[in-house]
Amino acid sequence: MTAVLASRHVRGVGLALLAGVFLALTGAFDTGDSSLGVRLFYWSLMMLAGSLTGVGISIFTERVGWFEDRPWLEGGLIVALLTPPLTVLVWLITTLFFCDCGLPVSRLPQFVVPVLVVTIAMTALNYLVQRKPDETHADPTGAAPARFLDRLPLKLRGAELYAVEAEDHYLRLHTSKGQDLILMRLGDAVAELEGIEGARTHRSWWVAKGAVTGAKRGDGRATLSLKGGAEAPVSRAYAGALRAAGWY
Repeated sequence: MTAVLASRHVRGVGLALLAGVFLALTGAFDTGDSSLGVRLFYWSLMMLAGSLTGVGISIFTERVGWFEDRPWLEGGLIVALLTPPLTVLVWLITTLFFCDCGLPVSRLPQFVVPVLVVTIAMTALNYLVQRKPDETHADPTGAAPARFLDRLPLKLRGAELYAVEAEDHYLRLHTSKGQDLILMRLGDAVAELEGIEGARTHRSWWVAKGAVTGAKRGDGRATLSLKGGAEAPVSRAYAGALRAAGWY
């Protein structure tokens, strides 16, 4: 896991703990009859457990890369995977904190809706707070070379990078010296391409702006022609930002 992703997950845990404090102070979901100290401990424990479980599921969805340009579908999958184990966890902890009647399984369904509401709210809040900006990088004067260039295979060192294309767990590098494959996720590569003027054009493509030689449209979609003869698709998720930046 890269430092960028690790930092994002740490922020997510911190956000969950802040939400736990808010829920404790407001006595949410009929916990208001307990003392503030008990509520703070209860909600902090609940939100910490939920956020750490969410981090694990989020890392899984990031690694499989199914929804890189469809964050709300990814969020829906996270909610669907997170709600069942959290429901059991909340039932268990709530019963231990607030009930002297043992662990009646009959009470378990009562926790499904509250857990689902909190899970949806926290997942949506995380996406809104940590939403990525348009992945279009400028090339500021005096900026250090992009870290990603150090990953180029020896035969491509010193070449002009035209595009990076995801192929399963590999990246195909399109350069002025030809092509080659390296083992890496596209999302991690984009974080290291800062310093080269370029952008994501599709869930599977990053393109250097200087490599674009033309653009064509068909069936409502655009395709960018690149130096070296490759063609990069433009998905609807990135089309607006690219048009606004004057790519085509």
